[in-house]
Amino acid sequence: MSSDDRNAIEQTVQTYLDGLYEGDADKLGSVFHDTSALTYEQDGKLTVLTRAQWLQWVRERPKPKDKGLPRDDVILLVDQAGPTTALVKVKCQIPPRFFTDYLSLLKVNGRWVVAQKVFATVVKP
Repeated sequence: MSSDDRNAIEQTVQTYLDGLYEGDADKLGSVFHDTSALTYEQDGKLTVLTRAQWLQWVRERPKPKDKGLPRDDVILLVDQAGPTTALVKVKCQIPPRFFTDYLSLLKVNGRWVVAQKVFATVVKP
Protein backbone atom coordinates (compact mmCIF):
# COMPACT_ATOMS: atom_id res chain seq x y z
CA MET A 1 0.00 0.00 0.00
CA SER A 2 1.42 3.36 -0.95
CA SER A 3 1.52 6.07 1.68
CA ASP A 4 -0.59 8.24 -0.64
CA ASP A 5 -3.32 5.58 -0.79
CA ARG A 6 -3.12 4.97 2.96
CA ASN A 7 -3.50 8.70 3.65
CA ALA A 8 -6.39 9.05 1.18
CA ILE A 9 -8.20 6.04 2.67
CA GLU A 10 -7.74 7.35 6.21
CA GLN A 11 -8.96 10.82 5.16
CA THR A 12 -12.08 9.31 3.58
CA VAL A 13 -12.80 7.39 6.77
CA GLN A 14 -12.09 10.43 8.96
CA THR A 15 -14.59 12.44 6.93
CA TYR A 16 -17.10 9.62 7.52
CA LEU A 17 -16.46 9.62 11.28
CA ASP A 18 -16.66 13.43 11.47
CA GLY A 19 -19.92 13.36 9.50
CA LEU A 20 -21.42 10.80 11.86
CA TYR A 21 -20.56 12.79 14.96
CA GLU A 22 -21.62 16.11 13.45
CA GLY A 23 -24.80 14.61 11.98
CA ASP A 24 -23.79 16.08 8.63
CA ALA A 25 -25.54 14.10 5.87
CA ASP A 26 -23.82 16.09 3.13
CA LYS A 27 -20.38 15.29 4.54
CA LEU A 28 -21.33 11.61 4.80
CA GLY A 29 -22.74 11.62 1.29
CA SER A 30 -19.47 13.02 -0.04
CA VAL A 31 -17.58 9.83 0.85
CA PHE A 32 -20.26 7.24 0.00
CA HIS A 33 -20.67 6.23 -3.63
CA ASP A 34 -24.12 6.98 -5.07
CA THR A 35 -24.82 3.24 -5.40
CA SER A 36 -23.60 2.31 -1.91
CA ALA A 37 -25.74 0.58 0.68
CA LEU A 38 -25.65 -0.14 4.40
CA THR A 39 -26.34 -3.65 5.63
CA TYR A 40 -26.99 -4.95 9.13
CA GLU A 41 -28.59 -7.84 10.99
CA GLN A 42 -31.26 -7.33 13.62
CA ASP A 43 -33.37 -10.04 15.25
CA GLY A 44 -32.25 -12.59 12.67
CA LYS A 45 -33.22 -10.37 9.76
CA LEU A 46 -30.85 -8.86 7.22
CA THR A 47 -31.68 -5.24 6.43
CA VAL A 48 -30.27 -3.21 3.56
CA LEU A 49 -30.58 0.58 3.49
CA THR A 50 -29.88 2.60 0.40
CA ARG A 51 -27.54 5.55 0.71
CA ALA A 52 -30.51 7.90 0.24
CA GLN A 53 -32.55 6.22 3.00
CA TRP A 54 -29.65 6.37 5.44
CA LEU A 55 -28.79 9.99 4.70
CA GLN A 56 -32.45 10.94 5.24
CA TRP A 57 -32.34 9.24 8.66
CA VAL A 58 -29.18 11.20 9.49
CA ARG A 59 -30.90 14.46 8.52
CA GLU A 60 -33.90 13.68 10.74
CA ARG A 61 -32.19 12.43 13.90
CA PRO A 62 -30.63 14.60 16.61
CA LYS A 63 -26.97 15.37 15.98
CA PRO A 64 -24.62 13.64 18.46
CA LYS A 65 -22.38 16.73 18.63
CA ASP A 66 -25.31 19.05 19.36
CA LYS A 67 -26.48 16.70 22.13
CA GLY A 68 -23.01 16.83 23.71
CA LEU A 69 -22.56 13.07 23.42
CA PRO A 70 -19.02 11.82 23.96
CA ARG A 71 -17.03 11.07 20.85
CA ASP A 72 -14.99 7.87 20.72
CA ASP A 73 -14.14 6.65 17.25
CA VAL A 74 -11.07 4.98 15.89
CA ILE A 75 -9.81 3.21 12.79
CA LEU A 76 -9.01 -0.35 13.91
CA LEU A 77 -7.83 -1.86 10.62
CA VAL A 78 -6.97 -0.82 7.09
CA ASP A 79 -6.50 -3.70 4.63
CA GLN A 80 -5.79 -2.77 1.03
CA ALA A 81 -6.28 -5.79 -1.22
CA GLY A 82 -5.17 -4.09 -4.42
CA PRO A 83 -4.70 -0.71 -6.04
CA THR A 84 -8.45 0.03 -6.01
CA THR A 85 -9.88 -2.07 -3.15
CA ALA A 86 -9.70 -1.65 0.63
CA LEU A 87 -11.51 -2.75 3.77
CA VAL A 88 -11.54 -0.53 6.84
CA LYS A 89 -12.82 -1.56 10.28
CA VAL A 90 -13.82 1.24 12.66
CA LYS A 91 -15.49 1.61 16.00
CA CYS A 92 -17.72 4.55 16.76
CA GLN A 93 -20.61 5.47 18.98
CA ILE A 94 -23.80 7.41 19.32
CA PRO A 95 -24.61 6.46 22.92
CA PRO A 96 -26.37 4.33 23.91
CA ARG A 97 -25.48 2.65 20.58
CA PHE A 98 -21.95 1.42 19.97
CA PHE A 99 -20.96 0.36 16.46
CA THR A 100 -18.41 -1.74 14.65
CA ASP A 101 -18.38 -0.80 10.99
CA TYR A 102 -16.78 -2.61 8.07
CA LEU A 103 -16.35 -0.14 5.23
CA SER A 104 -15.57 -1.52 1.78
CA LEU A 105 -13.83 1.18 -0.21
CA LEU A 106 -13.13 1.37 -3.92
CA LYS A 107 -10.88 3.81 -5.72
CA VAL A 108 -13.09 5.28 -8.45
CA ASN A 109 -11.64 7.85 -10.84
CA GLY A 110 -8.68 8.31 -8.51
CA ARG A 111 -10.80 8.88 -5.40
CA TRP A 112 -11.49 6.49 -2.50
CA VAL A 113 -15.22 6.10 -1.73
CA VAL A 114 -17.28 3.79 0.47
CA ALA A 115 -19.06 1.25 -1.72
CA GLN A 116 -20.62 -0.77 1.10
CA LYS A 117 -21.01 -0.50 4.87
CA VAL A 118 -21.77 -3.56 6.98
CA PHE A 119 -22.17 -2.89 10.66
CA ALA A 120 -23.04 -4.33 14.06
CA THR A 121 -24.65 -2.43 16.91
CA VAL A 122 -24.57 -3.00 20.65
CA VAL A 123 -26.97 -1.03 22.84
CA LYS A 124 -25.72 -0.29 26.35
CA PRO A 125 -27.76 1.37 29.10
